[in-house]
Amino acid sequence: MSYKIGTKCVQSGYSPKNGEPRVTPIYQSTTYKYESSEQMGRLFDLEENGYFYTRLANPTNDNIAARIADLEGGVAAMLTSSGQAASFYSMFNIVSAGDHILSSPAIYGGTFNLLNVTMRKMGIDISFISPDASVEEIIAASKPNTKCVFAETLSNPALTVLDIEKFAQAAHAIGVPLIIDNTFPTPINCRPFEFGADIVIHSTTKYMDGHATSVGGVIVDSGNFDWAAHAEKYPGLCTPDDSYHGVTYTEKFGKAAYITKCTAQLMRDLGSIPSAFNSFLLGIGLETLELRVKRHCENAQKVAEYLESHPKVSWVNYPGLKSNKYYDLAKKYMPNGSSGVVAFGLKDGRDSAVKFMDSLRLAAIVTHVADARTSVLHPASTTHRQLTDEQLRECGVAPELVRFSVGIEDAEDIIADLEQALAKA
Repeated sequence: MSYKIGTKCVQSGYSPKNGEPRVTPIYQSTTYKYESSEQMGRLFDLEENGYFYTRLANPTNDNIAARIADLEGGVAAMLTSSGQAASFYSMFNIVSAGDHILSSPAIYGGTFNLLNVTMRKMGIDISFISPDASVEEIIAASKPNTKCVFAETLSNPALTVLDIEKFAQAAHAIGVPLIIDNTFPTPINCRPFEFGADIVIHSTTKYMDGHATSVGGVIVDSGNFDWAAHAEKYPGLCTPDDSYHGVTYTEKFGKAAYITKCTAQLMRDLGSIPSAFNSFLLGIGLETLELRVKRHCENAQKVAEYLESHPKVSWVNYPGLKSNKYYDLAKKYMPNGSSGVVAFGLKDGRDSAVKFMDSLRLAAIVTHVADARTSVLHPASTTHRQLTDEQLRECGVAPELVRFSVGIEDAEDIIADLEQALAKA
């Protein structure tokens, strides 16, 4: 039976049998018992499915991962201990030293640093291409050793809306997958696989958890990219893996090849598995995801409209505003709303922004974004402070930009807090 997405938020991933717990149990165990060494050996050789060590797999984690895969319309998913780990693993699973990644620069500052600093140190070449570039320009920016294209559906904090179909067309023209970070819209507001994306990641720390309780991430594979058709580009998936007695992932696991390799190799060697308890909390958050996202978007639309009419505000960036550059794209890809995050600037610049933030009472100054409580941040001096002014401009982050994460409180109370703080700015 095919369920609506709100039902999937509650029901997917775990189907208890007669007499079993109704709620996904917390399997708080590092190890699992077997009757024979031979049976465990088959697990180590990937000849059987099962659990033997939680760094590789855990039943609680797998149940929640399966629910998110269903929400996104993917074939398989793997949870990670953070969104940063999901970003890194999603690319490193198919990229190695000497390879090239093509990315939009309109991405989260931590991801920008991951690409521009850390992965460069690993011998991986990175190029950044404007999210507004044409298909021809994206293709021209690729190289013979390009292995993937990376972008965010709705960028943090610039709120640039990606033309997913355009980027997918360009990526497929050069024979590589499009990896999309879909954290801000969530699968409630956008399902990138339906527009040609191949792999989707999330920082589950944000809207999916929804309550600022658990750091986490997830990688979801659509199963649509034909790795074998580009076998020369992806030897890790299409040639024998000596660390598993010569198994070839595409031959043995088919559409699950990408996630199987990510688990069997990267999680085995690098760790970053979430705790079962954190995954349990994530599962609780997912149950109300559709309800919360709807409220976030309704409140954010009201806040954006209020700010746009305020005399002390110089500009407002929210895709739901008709004046927004990406309004039409947002309506195409996120017709029910984009997210609860609004970016804006004050006429008196950075100092005024700081005074405004310090005067807020309901909204809290925190590094976090996208949970039930309204929060605020000045990215240029926090999440993006390692970037140069030129890099900030590439990411769409102005010095005076205030990232306002609208919560699920009463919209009138949020606007009243903005009013009194703006009066002091």
